[in-house]
Amino acid sequence: MTGRELDAAGIADPDLRAAYAHCRTLNARHGKTYFLATRLLPVARRPAVHALYGFARWADDIVDALGTGDTPGDRARRLALLRARLERGLREGHSTEPVVHALADTARRHAIDHQHFTDFMAAMRSDLEVTDYASYADLRAYMHGSAAVIGLQMLPVLGTVVPRDQAAPHAAALGVAFQLTNFLRDVGEDLDRGRVYLPADLLAAHGADRELLLWSRRTGRADRRITAALRAAEDLTRGVYREAAPGIAMLDPVARPCIRTAFVLYGGILDAIAEDGYAVVHRRAVVPLRRRLTVAGDGLVRVLRARVAAGAAAPRPPADVAVPAAVVPEETR
Repeated sequence: MTGRELDAAGIADPDLRAAYAHCRTLNARHGKTYFLATRLLPVARRPAVHALYGFARWADDIVDALGTGDTPGDRARRLALLRARLERGLREGHSTEPVVHALADTARRHAIDHQHFTDFMAAMRSDLEVTDYASYADLRAYMHGSAAVIGLQMLPVLGTVVPRDQAAPHAAALGVAFQLTNFLRDVGEDLDRGRVYLPADLLAAHGADRELLLWSRRTGRADRRITAALRAAEDLTRGVYREAAPGIAMLDPVARPCIRTAFVLYGGILDAIAEDGYAVVHRRAVVPLRRRLTVAGDGLVRVLRARVAAGAAAPRPPADVAVPAAVVPEETR
């Protein structure tokens, strides 16, 4: 399937194909929710998405390295090297680092503003130094580089039916909504990394703080103050999803099913957190596979409708996504 995607995107150079394939592997391994949604994009657009997310995963892995023996200084040096390779790759259009090579090609093909990558790397550098945020405003400033710019990078790949500037705030909000969802899901794991992404003022409003979170993580005991704070963080996150929602209709119709599916799947993580009693300090909430496949099946139906409306051939279900037959229209079976 990778070869089909690369052929459709007009990527013929062997080194470049290998670079894109590497990014696809990173995206599949680390971003299962979004990777599933990406399978609903037209095949020619998938390599660019894999390059953008593969690079983000690569940088994030450097910052979050646990159990590798890397010191903070080691991670800072690796991140600085990646930034240098990125700057040179964007300038020259290629790189010996596969992830950068694919990213530079994607940035050139889709005329993506290089400032988005600069802002992203600044946020990654911040993660090596900043371990908590006093207010939601402070966290939102960080998330401009760590999440909002990902949405902005995606817009030229997805395409829009309105001027791009009109869709941009919603795309940025969707990136933030996804990351806030991840922050909620990963509270316990982030504590193990020495980080608290829940704003201190939000925690304090419910009588909680970093020390209480650490106590809960260490003892395995729940606390109503933490639960109240997590519920408030969920409400805040759902508000950002509402900011993002109008942007889906602004996208190219054939790209909408992918983003709508990601929107629903990530929202489902919030549902799973609530259904699990906000126990994210102790364990990660998981969306049941059947629910994910049902959402993917609905996305496939929407793909079919969009392709038919555009006069394109009816799509077949992606070979590497097992969608239950009951949710796949007969025309595509």
